[in-house]
Amino acid sequence: MARAALSADAVVDVALRLVDEEGPAALTLAAVASRAGVATPSLYKHVRNLAELRALVSVRVMDELAERTGRAVLGRSADEAIRALMLAWRAYVVAHPHRYSAVVQAAEPMVAQAGDRLVAIVLAALRAYGLEDSDAIHAARCLRAAAHGFAVLEAENGFQLPEELDESYDLLIRMVIAGLRT
Repeated sequence: MARAALSADAVVDVALRLVDEEGPAALTLAAVASRAGVATPSLYKHVRNLAELRALVSVRVMDELAERTGRAVLGRSADEAIRALMLAWRAYVVAHPHRYSAVVQAAEPMVAQAGDRLVAIVLAALRAYGLEDSDAIHAARCLRAAAHGFAVLEAENGFQLPEELDESYDLLIRMVIAGLRT
């Protein structure tokens, strides 16, 4: 990467490629600088420190997940929207396991804003069930935990029994939907 092409977005691009290839633990300013072909101090023109880079990576990942799930639920409602959302969530995590695991669950305002966009998509998908206020929040948390938990276990080869994972995930989706209907 040419030095003139370096920007905060370009630094995040390099960081994501590093994370995709080597995992979240490999994310250091020195490693990113090396891949970008610059000295580590050159990165400080674009990111304040490693914590900010991790936050920017988290924002990008959440934005990608929000874009995928948002596109999946577009024009759908109720059971169809929940199914599409959960399938899109799983597909993203399985396709980008290291990237997904690099997300920091921090109170950093930019990370919280990206999380809010994702939560808004989940809440919109839940509207057809008539859930409001705290009921909607509880349902969103449960849906997220179900999709997240299954996808992370799958991405980490946590399922060793011979039954088909697609069948198990379809059962999970049906269980979530049945819960939402009650």
